[in-house]
Amino acid sequence: MAAGTHHAAGQYLTFTLAQELFAVDIHAVREIIEYGRLTSVPMMPPSILGVINLRGAVVPVIDLGLRFGGKATAIGPRTCIVILEIASGGNLQIIGMVVDAVNEVLELNGDQIEPPPSFGNRIRADFIRGMGKLGDRLVVLLDVGRVLSDDEIALLEQASTHQEQEPAQALAT
Repeated sequence: MAAGTHHAAGQYLTFTLAQELFAVDIHAVREIIEYGRLTSVPMMPPSILGVINLRGAVVPVIDLGLRFGGKATAIGPRTCIVILEIASGGNLQIIGMVVDAVNEVLELNGDQIEPPPSFGNRIRADFIRGMGKLGDRLVVLLDVGRVLSDDEIALLEQASTHQEQEPAQALAT
């Protein structure tokens, strides 16, 4: 999809975060996993919780609640990690985001999607692709490519590389 396209009809994975409904384009979703133990990485921003080992790959995990300037996501029985593929600078970055609960996959057509509001939202407007209309409810459609800055993606890549090298160094000693 072209940058700046707000009326992007398609399928979206919806999830709850701090009692609000959000969605991401289903094409960005790689998988959904149960919340598990994270390995913390020193000197990361608070919104980057750490990394997980996903079938041999080191995947950084962010807390969207903290990333959006709110409270940390409370871990509960339905808390899970949504694994996303984000295109960044010609590379594909795999990240996990902690959410309260995953709800469903929705099909939204163009007339159900409005451009992002220019005011009154607690999330920066550049994080938002649009607002989906579901009857009397709205769902915030996130632009996953913009939820993290280029600097944060570089930090995540460093964290992943650092964690991948540590076990090899431990075996060498």
